[in-house]
Amino acid sequence: FKRMDVSVQSFLRSLLNVTFKLVLLFSIISILGVPLTSIVTLLASAGLAVGLALQGALSNFAGGFMILIFKPFKVGDYIYNGEYEGTVESINVFYTRLLTVDNKAITIPNKIIIDEPITNYSAQDKRRVDLRIRASFDADVELVKKILYDTAYHHPLTLKEPLPFARLHTHGQDAMEYVLRVWTKRTDYWTVYFDLMEQIKKEFEKHGVTIPYQQVSVHIKEKAL
Repeated sequence: FKRMDVSVQSFLRSLLNVTFKLVLLFSIISILGVPLTSIVTLLASAGLAVGLALQGALSNFAGGFMILIFKPFKVGDYIYNGEYEGTVESINVFYTRLLTVDNKAITIPNKIIIDEPITNYSAQDKRRVDLRIRASFDADVELVKKILYDTAYHHPLTLKEPLPFARLHTHGQDAMEYVLRVWTKRTDYWTVYFDLMEQIKKEFEKHGVTIPYQQVSVHIKEKAL
């Protein structure tokens, strides 16, 4: 059991827990002297109502099997389903439990997990950090590109293959916007992101490159008396 995948362990543990509770329930009913045939007959006669009541549960149960078979994610992965994101803490029979970065537990029915697109940030070992950097119109384009490239290249956690990419991207209304793309290990993504943002700001100040603020021109017309 210990050699199984962590996701499979979580699912089987939840499945066995539900199964044992059902067995215990029927055992207690049997001990109390209630004929099981009567229970089965009652359930059969109320089959439609029971089926409708269990429809959502059965969909979630099927969704759990789909997760284990196709493995869009596993326990320990960081995922985003369009509404919630976090680290997969467990995959149970009827629901998947996420733990957010601020330590909140989110329980999502498996049916919703299967029906919605899933972004798995832990699927690959490498991730690309994309930054949009603004600089003034009078800043030398080649100087700005060099600052961006050198800052990314010399960071100890960035990958040198492929090389960083720094180019002018957009002529904005009040600034020139540059794009910087650099690859790093998945586990170092946020460290690289925040480090580059801080280091680029310091390099801009050192080389006299200004980052303009958005400006609004207001014209006041005076009425003639």
